[in-house]
Amino acid sequence: MSEPGELREVGDGLYAYLQRDGGWGWSNAGLVVEGDSTLLVDTLFDLHLTERMLTAMRRAVPAAARIDTLVNTHANGDHCYGNQLLKGARIVASERTVAEMTELPPSAMAALVAQAPAMGELGAFFLECFGAFDFQGIELVLPDETFTGELEILVGPRSLRLFEVGPAHTRGDTLVHVPADGVLFSGDILFSGAHPIAWAGPVSNWIAACERILALDVDVIVPGHGPIAGPEAIVELKAYLEYLYEQARIDHGDGRTPLQAAQRLLGDRWAAWGNPERLVVNIANIYSELDGEHQPVNPLAAFEQMAALSRAR
Repeated sequence: MSEPGELREVGDGLYAYLQRDGGWGWSNAGLVVEGDSTLLVDTLFDLHLTERMLTAMRRAVPAAARIDTLVNTHANGDHCYGNQLLKGARIVASERTVAEMTELPPSAMAALVAQAPAMGELGAFFLECFGAFDFQGIELVLPDETFTGELEILVGPRSLRLFEVGPAHTRGDTLVHVPADGVLFSGDILFSGAHPIAWAGPVSNWIAACERILALDVDVIVPGHGPIAGPEAIVELKAYLEYLYEQARIDHGDGRTPLQAAQRLLGDRWAAWGNPERLVVNIANIYSELDGEHQPVNPLAAFEQMAALSRAR
């Protein structure tokens, strides 16, 4: 894949913008074009990357010179920090996504990157994940239209369906389905070829989201991270999440910590997937659900645990 990203046509007037290996912060985006009407699915982690993406889209598709509608699939900054470059666009997201967006503004990410060198091994891991991005000068622009449940959006005469399936990865995950073309922009419900991470959960909701996708007529999935996939990737993701549940019940019953459970599972069936450090967060999320008092994971504690698991590999 060319650097820093590649625009791929995935259907008639449908495009995916894919970044690097899809690792931490290297998210994908989508473009829907029908005549002079346009819709963008997500922006990127910083202004430089978002501007490069928009330039690539404009060169390939003249109609993309003006984006009519932007959909943010969820609240993580690598899917919304570039919103300020879409002046004049209608910006749509789920109600829960908008509520979550203000919790980690770009200024906080910039401060964390600046402080990381003094934070020891945790700081080193944080920089490994996010040190390549520039969080300076970003103004957080929130969506001006929200929905709950489902929403139909028209791009010219083409109908798109937005389905809210969170809380799962985050509290307000949204799928963007183009039913006439069998294409789905999944946001971070799918990390193609990598371990997902359940910041919010419960993981049982993520399994339900997989079932929702499998009930749709979908041939092509543009994931939030990683290469373009098909429905078989959702089948595999569902199997992974169900397996984690099965193993977490055993480890929880035996008194293992999430870190010990994750260390035990590192060499299992999905060993080739990227970002295996996320295992510990997913298991901690399942433990919380098994305890009957599910709570989203604490981000600082999550990164400490992931840094520890990364060292142990």
